[in-house]
Amino acid sequence: VQEVKEENSPQYQNSKKLASHEPRNYKWWISIIMYAFFVIFGQSASTLLGRLYFDKGGKSVWVATLAQLAGFPIVIPCYCLAPPKSCTKNEQIRQPSAVILALVYFSFGICLVAYSLMYSIGLLHLPVSTFSLICASQLAFNALFSFFLNSQKFTPFIINSLVLLTISSSLLIFQTNPASHVEVPKGKYAIGFICTIGASAGYGLMLSLTQLTFRKLLKGETHAKVFEMVIYQSLVATSAAILGLFISGEWKGLSIEVEEFELGKFSYAMTLIETAIASQLFVIGAMGLIFKVSSLFSNAISVLGLPVIPILAVIFFHDKMDAVKAIAMVLAIWGFVSYVYQCYLDNQSSKNEYRNGSEVSKSPLLEEVS
Repeated sequence: VQEVKEENSPQYQNSKKLASHEPRNYKWWISIIMYAFFVIFGQSASTLLGRLYFDKGGKSVWVATLAQLAGFPIVIPCYCLAPPKSCTKNEQIRQPSAVILALVYFSFGICLVAYSLMYSIGLLHLPVSTFSLICASQLAFNALFSFFLNSQKFTPFIINSLVLLTISSSLLIFQTNPASHVEVPKGKYAIGFICTIGASAGYGLMLSLTQLTFRKLLKGETHAKVFEMVIYQSLVATSAAILGLFISGEWKGLSIEVEEFELGKFSYAMTLIETAIASQLFVIGAMGLIFKVSSLFSNAISVLGLPVIPILAVIFFHDKMDAVKAIAMVLAIWGFVSYVYQCYLDNQSSKNEYRNGSEVSKSPLLEEVS
């Protein structure tokens, strides 16, 4: 009863309000920079390595999907070393039950393997530059789901960002010669395009649901929550991918695939291992940004890394950078800059509110009320 009275007091409510507008310290900014680096580097590396796997003789979409998911054991040491947050008895009572958490992680794991499989199919049938630019549509899906699930507020700059990023990916539909890979028929190109759009929608939905989970269930301010989410959902997704590999029968051709891989057996194994590590870095970064800021911010950082992939694809895979892709890339960058500028305005507004709130809290009137 005493704790409830303290929480309802004007002094407690004012301090809670001030905390929400408190300027971020250097540790918070270090975390954001680290997670952003994981997102950009992990996304670029995993996409290029996935394309390398298919270009040099890999044929199994389930193996490519498994490579995106099976790297979660590298997160376990980080999870064990992450310091837990000291909680009061009241906070411990509010923790969700093991059954609810199991259902959440299982559902997320199934969604994860589903959109990862669609991404693998898209990467199999599309040039890597086209694939990466289509993925920019995930921000529009994420914004739509965040509006309904997380009450995301939209400003003119955010709307401008979403429109530009959507147009950026939509421009690729009007390419005069979509089948830039001569081996891929137009029908399979269409399948790859549809699967990539579907995967982007699934990814956007999962990001919004993850933010909702962090806000409603996993409320502790600790990095252990991020690692916990990554490990358990990846464990479910990896198990489902292994099951899919055996049910589809693709496992029967793996020995031939290894023998025929152009770069050799060792390079085959290293390609999959490096893909797994890069994918996990991306997942950790994305989850961390959701935990620290929001799902929309995490996705915006991801979209920032998308223009890097077509440039690297031109260098390493000799993809053609035509006028349509160039315009799409410029629009993607423009859309991201618009979003970042809105973040800057929000940060300035938060600083002003915190400063004004601090002055009010020191006034004799508030002290008298409290």
